[in-house]
Amino acid sequence: MGYKEPTPIQQQTIPLILEGKDLIACAQTGTGKTASYLLPVLNSISKTDKKFTHTLILAPTRELAQQIDQQVEGLGYFTGISSVAVYGGGDGIVYGQQQRALKDGVDIIIATPGRLIAHLNAGTFKAEHLKCLILDEADRMMDMGFLDDIMRIISFLPPHRQTVMFSATMPPKIRKLATSILNNPEQVTMAVSTPAAGIDQQIYKVTDSQKIPLITLLLQKNEYSSVLIFASTKDKVKALYKSLKAIKIQAKAFHSDLDQSEREEIMLLFRNRKLRVLIGTDVLSRGIDVEGISLVLNFDAPIDAEDYIHRVGRTARAETTGTAITFVNEKDQRKLLNIEALIGRPIPHTPLPPEIGEEPVFKASTSSSAPFKRKKKFVKR
Repeated sequence: MGYKEPTPIQQQTIPLILEGKDLIACAQTGTGKTASYLLPVLNSISKTDKKFTHTLILAPTRELAQQIDQQVEGLGYFTGISSVAVYGGGDGIVYGQQQRALKDGVDIIIATPGRLIAHLNAGTFKAEHLKCLILDEADRMMDMGFLDDIMRIISFLPPHRQTVMFSATMPPKIRKLATSILNNPEQVTMAVSTPAAGIDQQIYKVTDSQKIPLITLLLQKNEYSSVLIFASTKDKVKALYKSLKAIKIQAKAFHSDLDQSEREEIMLLFRNRKLRVLIGTDVLSRGIDVEGISLVLNFDAPIDAEDYIHRVGRTARAETTGTAITFVNEKDQRKLLNIEALIGRPIPHTPLPPEIGEEPVFKASTSSSAPFKRKKKFVKR
């Protein structure tokens, strides 16, 4: 598959998982963490002749579940190891296909929590022989309110198993979850909250009325072959799609109102370079793994500074280069300061092109002269 050297997260986690140890690993998206757990799992499964579900992988979104399933197919192509992605949003036919696959038995199940619980309640999935549980994007699952679902799923699993947790951030709620479900875990923490070195990060100071003309100008230059745009809400995604369609820019809106077949078709078009511009919310920031995205454009600055890391991490993956542009209006200045404090440096400010109009002057300063040091955490001893 062209891999010659393991990434840092792979170097540290693969030996621990091979040893059968419980693990909590903190690493942002785009660092090769999926292969970090799939490679040792595939290795373990290939050494057993028993036919039972060996590994359960929980993921927050159907897109991520599908991508992990595709990685299993790619990495395990010559092993004969089977897998199935189990997620909601489809019709009865999809549910039936998942049900049959679970009854017939597969080596690896990749599932979103809600749909897996439906199969557990129906008695479709028997987990008494499970050897390994993996939680991918654990912090995202917690943010989406899956804690109760996760704990219910674990109640069906054998207590003697290996449990591996990957999370892009490590807030107290994740540490608490790790304490309750992991047994004497090893911990690996990579450099978190740092965008890849190959990302050219820029900000434009704008008024709301300047956003559409500026995005139009940027996209009409055709400098960027594959563009991912983030808006703050589903309604803004739809509105931006209509605006771009009106000026003949090829784009698609990706949101929860689409049925599963529509979402899959849009992702396939984008992945195969038949769709240049994809617009979505933060669900896409961790649920999409597409090579060669040349521009990530934050039409709205993210509310959470950590989400900025995940958004811009969609470009410059696997040591390539890319551009990340963020529009900042007057209300977004505090968000910008939080982002810059998180990444430890100011983001370069690009002047507005003359045809867009005068750059707004904001009351509060977003000057890069502010200190951008990480806050120290003090622990009472």
